[in-house]
Amino acid sequence: MRKIKVLISSRPKLLSEVIRNLVEQQSDMEMVGEVLDPLQLLRMTRLTPVDAVIITPLRANGEPKICHQLLVEYPPLKIVTLSASGDAAYLYQSDLPKMRIHNPSGESILTALREAMWPLISDN
Repeated sequence: MRKIKVLISSRPKLLSEVIRNLVEQQSDMEMVGEVLDPLQLLRMTRLTPVDAVIITPLRANGEPKICHQLLVEYPPLKIVTLSASGDAAYLYQSDLPKMRIHNPSGESILTALREAMWPLISDN
């Protein structure tokens, strides 16, 4: 199975470090970069093969506008947004409503990302 290529665009720095360390410890994930602003995020996504982006919202309790733009340009992309305080997280996917990640923790965020990348195939 190939690794999930993850790009991080996160502030504050401490949250970014926690996310990076968490991803780097996963045998099925690979960090491909880290950026700070939306323009860098768009540029990096265009230049680097990326499966998932983890970002903090640009404004409190709001949907980052960049999510829509990225999903229009790259429909297979999975986007996880985290509040700066770490108490809320959402998964965005093309053609699906945003999904709240309940009780956001490192494990629940990684599980949601894995399930979005590799959905279970039913034998029914």
